[in-house]
Amino acid sequence: MLRFHPPGFIDRTLETSLGQLVYYTTEQPAPSPSPAMVFLHSLGGGSSAYEWSRVYPAFAAEYPIFAPDLIGWGASAHPVREYQVEDYLTLMQEFLQQVTSVPAIVWASSLTAGLVIRLAIQRPDLFQTLILVSPSGYGDFGSDYRRGLSAQLAGIPGVDRLLYAVGANNELAIRNFLQQFLFAQPDRISDELVAAYLASAQQPNAEYAALASLKGNLCFDLALYMGQLQVPTVLLWGERAWFSRPETGERLASLNPKVVKAFLKIPDAGVLAHLEVPAIVIGLIRGQLSQPGA
Repeated sequence: MLRFHPPGFIDRTLETSLGQLVYYTTEQPAPSPSPAMVFLHSLGGGSSAYEWSRVYPAFAAEYPIFAPDLIGWGASAHPVREYQVEDYLTLMQEFLQQVTSVPAIVWASSLTAGLVIRLAIQRPDLFQTLILVSPSGYGDFGSDYRRGLSAQLAGIPGVDRLLYAVGANNELAIRNFLQQFLFAQPDRISDELVAAYLASAQQPNAEYAALASLKGNLCFDLALYMGQLQVPTVLLWGERAWFSRPETGERLASLNPKVVKAFLKIPDAGVLAHLEVPAIVIGLIRGQLSQPGA
């Protein structure tokens, strides 16, 4: 899916324990003393590294950039399996250890951001700073996503494939999902954006990773982990995020105020603020990285 990434970036591959992973990086290496910046996309139907393609070019002159399509998504391998939390913890650890210089500055969003927090607790040596957009385990503070209708239907054999075909595997469904749940302003959704999501959703066996997320296989209570985090963290939250409200983010931040260096609300933005209003996200994070000790 290199065609959806900016000029000056190339795709490379890494053999992981789950299969071949494709990642995108700068054609010309950035200055070596700089820490690597790693951009990890969310885990919803059609997700891929494209999600960060409007942000990472702004940092490419200063940092080595790495943006993988996680296994089960984008151009990476799509093994037929019941994906679990440990699969992605292992995958992210392998990627950071084998491809990037560590400790790295890691950007992540949504459920992936929640998983990054768990990995950072296990392996703080891999991380310099976390920049997280709307992190969630979708079971936070005792809520249980798996009891909801979507998760219940996605757990029924046959119905799950129908849900994916109707709800994620066509252009109309992709555009509707972006408009209804991910973006605050529908006019920010370009044809290219829809095409990138559709290309990822239509990869062979793409339904396995997407349905694992929809069924709740990857869900957990992030509140149980937040207080154990030791890596300096910046949280960004679209004020109109639909899946996980800013109020939940503030509660999570309050569990570890010494580690959460900033909680930044982004007006008139949804859960993927970095894709919807990238210039604002870039400006906010530049301000954070310029501070002493960042």
